[in-house]
Amino acid sequence: MIRVLVVDDQSFFREGLVSLLSLETDIEVVGQAADGKVAIALTSELQPDVILMDIRMPNCDGVTATREILRSYPWTRILVLTTFDEEEFVWESLKAGAMGYLLKNTPSGQVADAIRTLHRGHSQLGPTIAPKVFAKISPLSVTPTLPNLNLSNRELEILKLLGQGKTNREIAKLLHITEGTVRNYISRILTELGVGDRTQAALWAQQCFHQDSTP
Repeated sequence: MIRVLVVDDQSFFREGLVSLLSLETDIEVVGQAADGKVAIALTSELQPDVILMDIRMPNCDGVTATREILRSYPWTRILVLTTFDEEEFVWESLKAGAMGYLLKNTPSGQVADAIRTLHRGHSQLGPTIAPKVFAKISPLSVTPTLPNLNLSNRELEILKLLGQGKTNREIAKLLHITEGTVRNYISRILTELGVGDRTQAALWAQQCFHQDSTP
């Protein structure tokens, strides 16, 4: 069962979404919050697997809440669900650590699928959002082929795990190395890719390895 926290200051939308998600047999809404400050407190109390996070809210906005939550609970998956598709909101959310970004007009069935996708460790971007993100990380996104990367096998392995949404702790455990070593590898990877943070690297890796496996 995927435990979900819904965060939105519009009670009508929030409660409607909760009702629709309650129809999903593998999703349980464990709590609701009307602002980011309450979301931070409820995350500590409820330990949800996935958080649906609005952006513009009173007291504490979604970007700030995302950053604060992931600082203490880095294993939590955060999916932004908002009416705003401006590049600034998208990019700030992803930099804060959100793994997905959808608009509120997304059908509830697709939102449920996105929750499952994030829970498996993969990112989820809406159809109008993805082009904004990949344009931001161009020119790498134009020709993301592995032969052009000057990375060791271990660095490629870590890059692939980043694309799967793994945390430093999870990567260290999987590869039997220290978290400090993982951080050093990631720093080298970011430099080689020419990107500014792990979110950009993860998105790049998802596109790169997906295309590399396509016949």
